[in-house]
Amino acid sequence: MLKEHVKLLSMFQQAGEIVGRKKLQKIVYISKKLAIPFSERFKFHMFGPYSEELTLRIEELCNLGFLQETLETKSGYQQYRYILTEEGEKFLDMYNLDLPNIELSVSNMNDQSSRFLELVSTVLYFDEMEKEEIVEKVMTVKKKQNYTEEEMERAFTYIEQLKSVHH
Repeated sequence: MLKEHVKLLSMFQQAGEIVGRKKLQKIVYISKKLAIPFSERFKFHMFGPYSEELTLRIEELCNLGFLQETLETKSGYQQYRYILTEEGEKFLDMYNLDLPNIELSVSNMNDQSSRFLELVSTVLYFDEMEKEEIVEKVMTVKKKQNYTEEEMERAFTYIEQLKSVHH
């Protein structure tokens, strides 16, 4: 059980802070699709792939004092900021976990907007399909987001860049 918690803490150790619950979900999902051994199960949800397991694990890590969750109000909306605590660091020191170095890709994803990561994770969710089918599917299930052709192309390019870092 704790092994999965340790993986998440390790991700935070490498990423620094992550701002936004949606962004956190997308970073873990995209990492998992890049063959990083996260075990959380994801289902397609209103904002793309979502894991209830991940939400519960993050809650547990906050309750244990290993992660700090801070609610911020910014430009009229609320968002959560997550950062590894000193207690979390100490806990991680007790484990020898062989997690691939994901610092570059996680910090890169962390620099992207949640909207873009929602697009990237949705594209990856349908990655068994051909590119044209994926575009059509995304434009249907994410109709309200009004993604442009340029954004779609950028998402495919971005996925290839991430894959090249991990292979």
